[in-house]
Parts: sequence; C-alpha cells; structure tokens
Amino acid sequence: MSITNATTLRKNLFGYLDAAAVNDEKIIVTTKNGNAAIISEEYLRSLEETCFLCGIPGMAQSIQEGLKTPSDECRVFDWRKEL
Repeated sequence: MSITNATTLRKNLFGYLDAAAVNDEKIIVTTKNGNAAIISEEYLRSLEETCFLCGIPGMAQSIQEGLKTPSDECRVFDWRKEL
C-alpha cells in the first residue's frame, strides 16, 4: 500500500494508476479534508461481490461451513444439468 498526498498524486498520476490497475496496489491519497483510496477495478468488483454475498441472510455462515467441508466430500456441480 502506498500513501501519498494530492500534489504528489497529480505529478505522478499515471504511475499511480498503473500501480493500482496492473499491480493491484492500494493507494491512499491524503488531503486536508480527509483521505481517499485508489484501487483497481478488479479489486472494487471483488469488494462489491463480497458485500452482496454477505448481505444475503445466512450466506456468510454457509460459506464458512463450506470451507470446513473436506474436498473429497464435495461434488462437481454442472449448471447445465441443473437449469
């Protein structure tokens, strides 16, 4: 994670954007009115999906239970057959 101020960000904007997009680096930009973050689009979408799934009642518990299940007890799920 990098921390920079707005002035330095302006001078090196493309470098910071590439660092976030290509290297998945998180950048904190400090300002006198508060801080902001620059993250990759992929990371943002991942956060949004996590928030969505955790908003479904019982989903977090279901995922935790699933993580405890040994892989040899799991079955292959074929979406085409289930539709």
